[in-house]
Formats: sequence, structure tokens, C-alpha cells
Amino acid sequence: MAQPDSKKIFFENLSGAGKAIAVLTSGGDAQGMNAAVRAVVRMGLYVGAKVYFIHEGYQGMVDGGDNIQEASWESVSSMLQVGGTVIGSARCKEFRSHEGRLKAAHNLVQHGITNLCVIGGDGSLTGANLFREEWSGLLSELVEQGSIEADAIQKYSALHIVGMVGSIDNDFCGTDMTIGTDSALHRIIEVVDAIMTTAQSHQRTFVLEVMGRHCGYLALVSALACGADWVLIPEMPPEDGWEDKMCQKLSANRAGMKRLNIIIVAEGAIDRNNKPITTDYIKNLVVKCLGFDTRVTILGHVQRGGTPSAFDRILASRMGVEAVLALLETTANTPACVVSLCGNQSVRLPLMECVQMTQEVQKAMDGKRFEEAVKLRGRYDWLPSHFMLVFLCPQSNFNVAVLNVGAPAAGMNAAVRSAVRVGISEGHKMFAVSDGFEGFSKGQIKEIKWADVGGWTGQGGSLLGTKRTLPAKHVEKIAEQMRKNNINALLIVGGFEAFESLLQLFEARATYEEFCIPMCMLPATISNNVPGTDLSIGADTALNAIVEVSLHAYTQTCDRIKQSASGTKRRVFIIETMGGYCGYLASVGGLAAGADAAYIYEEPFDIRDLQANVEHLTEKMKGSIQRGLVLRNENCNENYTTDFIYQLYSEEGKGVFDSRKNVLGHMQQGGAPSPFDRNFGTKISAKAMQWVTKKLLETFRQGRVFANSEDSCCLLGMRRRALVFQPVVQLKDDTDFVHRIPKEQWWLKLRPLMKILAKYKTSYDVSDSGQLEHVVRNRPKESDASVAM
Repeated sequence: MAQPDSKKIFFENLSGAGKAIAVLTSGGDAQGMNAAVRAVVRMGLYVGAKVYFIHEGYQGMVDGGDNIQEASWESVSSMLQVGGTVIGSARCKEFRSHEGRLKAAHNLVQHGITNLCVIGGDGSLTGANLFREEWSGLLSELVEQGSIEADAIQKYSALHIVGMVGSIDNDFCGTDMTIGTDSALHRIIEVVDAIMTTAQSHQRTFVLEVMGRHCGYLALVSALACGADWVLIPEMPPEDGWEDKMCQKLSANRAGMKRLNIIIVAEGAIDRNNKPITTDYIKNLVVKCLGFDTRVTILGHVQRGGTPSAFDRILASRMGVEAVLALLETTANTPACVVSLCGNQSVRLPLMECVQMTQEVQKAMDGKRFEEAVKLRGRYDWLPSHFMLVFLCPQSNFNVAVLNVGAPAAGMNAAVRSAVRVGISEGHKMFAVSDGFEGFSKGQIKEIKWADVGGWTGQGGSLLGTKRTLPAKHVEKIAEQMRKNNINALLIVGGFEAFESLLQLFEARATYEEFCIPMCMLPATISNNVPGTDLSIGADTALNAIVEVSLHAYTQTCDRIKQSASGTKRRVFIIETMGGYCGYLASVGGLAAGADAAYIYEEPFDIRDLQANVEHLTEKMKGSIQRGLVLRNENCNENYTTDFIYQLYSEEGKGVFDSRKNVLGHMQQGGAPSPFDRNFGTKISAKAMQWVTKKLLETFRQGRVFANSEDSCCLLGMRRRALVFQPVVQLKDDTDFVHRIPKEQWWLKLRPLMKILAKYKTSYDVSDSGQLEHVVRNRPKESDASVAM
């Protein structure tokens, strides 16, 4: 399978020997901070550096003493699944003073610490940069006071800073996602999904306030994820007279037999005069104008609570490792940087450039330059999607069909809803095909209207119905149905079968002109095995299923330890994941859950590898480690089955640990889609429909649509930093059709990271690690902030 070429550079070339790294969390807490701390500690130890915890943030740095403690490998065990920050966080007025920073410098020098990894918001990172700039002067003062020896100035001449942004608000410019944001969205959507059932029962209107004093990201994205009727955010105050428009919209929805209304408000929502828009104001407005039974729910700090999502665990782990690499590579002239995420790629950006842009956003908002604020945010270039999903437009003469193909995946319904409503908003007549191409051949196609997809966003599975049947078997009947219904464009939402289907339809153009129309595919499969995309709709929900099972396993182990005074106290869980021959779920799920091993088809293994893994785990279990986790991809090896591996671990672990096994099966396909999958499906579907509209206009000639070029039959996927339309015929050479996987898979580079964090000796490819860049104010139009892994 795809392996990096010989040019790759391994981090063995980057030694941390003699270096001391300290990690601290500052400001508000955010889920995933512990995963970042764990990654920094273990990566730091792995390269030979000394690593220290600084407890209670900057306050602990100023106070010193027991607040600065050396970290060990075991000290970050069982930390991955815990919310908040285990090492504590505190606001510190003293650090804002010169005297406080002088104390902090003295405490760091005493431990030989000249490398700081700071996890916090813009205030925390700004303070760290000021500390760095003052460092040499602070050391000189300490020498004059006699607090440190004169040679310390040369020995500890420079303080190196790398930041990671931990903030549920996602309010920091320069990164698409901050640590904690996805978990906060999970909490919001859990509450909204629960509220929607009671609201439907009583025909109520709910007004929900979510966090976001200066940033409306949580409000906007949760509104998209739950299909809210109205959303109010600080960066985009509504036009004067918005109250009447909102009430008209709510009233129209009730008239259309919708039993509930959801209005989501960011806590910092304002009108055009910078006057706050409160939940009570909205409630009183709805009651007065419409007489609807209206309730207010303020989520508050529940959004900060709970266990981190799979996304945040993976993001924090990747960022933590990248932060250590950045510290190893830094020189005296390297500016303080922040590790950021752009699309699906880690980047390093000058910390103060990001801070300054974040401050510029607030200045623009204070000056009522709201369009400028939205532009500076950089992640609202898909903002029109929300308005397309709530407002209707006139009819056109184009008919567009949408269908699901392959196995069901969470988020498919969100993608179909988005396609239908964006298509209608652009004037098209939308048709829904039931049961994939099998249903298409039988004429199971009918017009689908705006109200028909109401409430689809949070539904799991495929409401249209989906089959694995490929079109070649029924191509003549499908062409007949396309002709009969005058279908002018086709949108397919599905997995590897959808990719194969689009290839077959492209080839069928030579025989049937009915397929000479714009055709687009959206990747939707939990296996994430479609070529041409780093991510697929549904994979995030499946990863969260793995994380939930591992959390249950951890809890079960802890309960067993508490209740048992004798006998085996340690336990290893062997979990089988889905994915066909694609090891994405096992590998990335293993990274998210803190697995000790993950067996996949792409990385062949034998009995010696299994034995080595058992011995490694046995050695760890003899220490303070209480739980082990092993993942196995369902088709990784036909002989080394889950039962075989379970029996091997059970036999070899006798006297040290006992074993349990769990085959997740189709539970990974079921359940409500995660916020990520709801929004990924919504946004890429909206983008696909805009592409369809463009192609329809380009190919409409002499009263008909005719498109037979390669670029009129595309797959829309996330590739590194951008969403890209790629002709499916050009992806054939990138595909292993026998095993139904891409020949190159980006996530294989994460495999060594999982092993490193599990204390294996291995090589880590740093050729693709982030390089210091400058903040880009205007991103390319095809990029999509906030959809990355």
C-alpha cells in the first residue's frame, strides 16, 4: 500500500537530549486539553527530553514549588478520555506584572526549562510571547539580584514558545478548528436532539443560548447541524426589521405542519447598533407576536464538560506531537509559533500574527465593520449555506436527481437534505431516488420538496434507502427512467460502490446520451476507503462509536479495580472494527482511544509481531498501567482472526491481565450522526449543488443539457487543505479495486504516532510536518474551514 518514499526524514535526526520541555494549560478549560498534554509528554520523553507539568497554568509557574513537577510516561496514563485539564488552569493577575514574570523565569531556570508548550486562548498565548521577548532581560535581573549564577544567561539564553489553541469557541484566527470545539458541539447537539422530542410533543418554540461571546461559530454550526429555524451570531448582526422576518419564518414553518421551532443564539449576539440580543428578548418577541409556547434554555458550562470527542482527541494528539517537533527544530531566531490546522494538514504560524488578526476581528466588530470581521475570521466562507437552507427561490427548468448508493453512513441524510434545499434555492426541481440504482431501474423516483426533508439532519442511516447494486446491471432501464423524468443532473451520495457506479455511468455515455449530464459524487462511508478524499461522511460517527466502547472498557476496568481486593486487576480489550480492507477506523480509532496496537491489512503482520505486542503489553501491565486496548480491522488477516488474537492474549497474559473481546459490527453505521458528519455532509453537499448549477448552465445548449467531458463527472473530496472536484476517471489509477481501497492513504502516516504514544520504538516521518508559514488572510475559494480531521 502507499508508503512514503525514500526522501522522508525521520525524527531520529531530531534529538531532544539535554532539553527540558514544560507544558501548561491556561485560561478556560476545553475538552481535549488532556490529550494534548499526554501527546507532548510522551513525544518529549520519546525523543529524550525531560518533560515537566506546570500545574495551575501561569499561577503555578509564578508560585513554583510543587506546581512544577517532572512528568513520567505513566503520569499521563488514563488521561486521554478525561475532559477539562488534569494539570489545572487558573487566571493569574500576577503574571501580567513584570515582577510576576521575574518569579516565573526564576522557577523555570531552577528546573533548566527553556521550552514552553502553552495550551490556551489568545490571552494566554500573548502572555507567553511577552514572556519570551523579556526573557534575556529577566535573566539579567535575576543575576543582578544574585538569584541565579552569571553563566545561566548563556546556558539558558533563549526561551522557546510553541502554542496550541484550546478554546471551545473556535475564536482564534489562523486555525480551522481549536481543541475543544468539536466536543462542545457534541454537548450542544445532544441537548438539542433531546429538546426536539419534547418540543414536538407540545408544539413549542425553544430559544437556545450557546457560548460565543465574540465568535458565533458554535451557534452557526449547531444551527446547521440541527436544522434550526433562525440563528443569531456576533459577526453578522441581523438587518433592521429582523424581528418581523424571523416571526414570519416561524409562522410559515408552523403552517407547514412543523411542530417545533428552534432558535439558536450566541451569547454575544448583537444588532447593528451593537445592542445585545438576549434570549429573553427573543422569547418575549415570539410570545407577543405569534403566541407560541416558548421556552429558553441556556447551556452554559455544560458545553465545556464531558469526555472529548474522537475529533478532539485526534486533533490534540496530532498538535501535541507537532508542538514537540517545532520545539526541537526551533532556533534563537525562530519566532514563537502556534500549531494550527488548515483543512486536513498541520501548519505552524507565527503566534503574534494570529493574535493580531484575532484582535483585528474584534476591532472590526466594535467599529460595526461586520463584513470585514467575517472576512478576517476566514472560516465563514460557507456562511451562505445556512441561508440557502432556510429560504426558497423561483423555479428553473432543470431536474436534478439525488440518491444513496452502498452501505448506510451517518450524515447521508444531512447531505441529501442540503442537496434538496440548496437545489431548490437555486431554482431546480429536485427528485429523490429510493434504494439506489436498483430503485432507479424500477422507477422509484419522485419529486422531493422543501418540507419533505425537514428534520433529516439528525437522522442516522439512509432515509432514501440505499443498496449496493451497481448501475451496469440495469443501465438500459436507468437510462429509460432518466429520459422519462428528464433528469438533467445527478448527485450520488455513497461509498466505494458510488465511486464504481460513477465510473460505469461515465463509460455508459458512449452508448446512452442520457448520461451526458453533470454528475457528482459525495463520499459517504464509515470505512473512509474512497479514493480522492481524505475524509468521508460517516467516518467520524464510527470513530466516536469506537471511542465510546473504549471509554466503557476503561470505566469497567476502573470499577473492577475498586470492587476487587484480590485477583486480576488489569484487563485488555480486543475490539474488532469494520472497514473492509481499509484500516482507517482501526488506526485512527486507535489513536483516539489510546490503543496499544491496531492490526490492519495495509501493514502486514505475523505471529512474531503478535507475540511482540503481547510481551510489550505484559511489561506495561506489570507497572501502573491498568488497561490495554487492541483494535483489529475486520479483514486485516484471514488467519489471525479476532478469536485467535483474543485466545493468544488470554493465554500469554495469564497471571498479569485477563482479556475481553468485542465485535462492534454494524453499531458503527447506526445511531445519530456526529456534529462533524452533519456539518461535513451539509457543507460539501451545498458546494456540490453549486457546482451542479454551474455545470448545467455551462452545458445547456439549444434547449438541452449535454455534458460528456471528464470534468463533468466528478467526486468532491477533501484533499489536504482544500475541497476539490476531481474527475472520477482520473482516480482509477489511484485505486486498488480488488481490495476496494485507495493506493495511497494519508492516515498511514499517523500509524507511527499511535505506536509512539503506546511506547513502541518506531520511526516517525516528519517530512510532512508543519513548516512555519504566514497567516493567509484570504483563503482559496475551494478551501473549507472546519471540516478537517
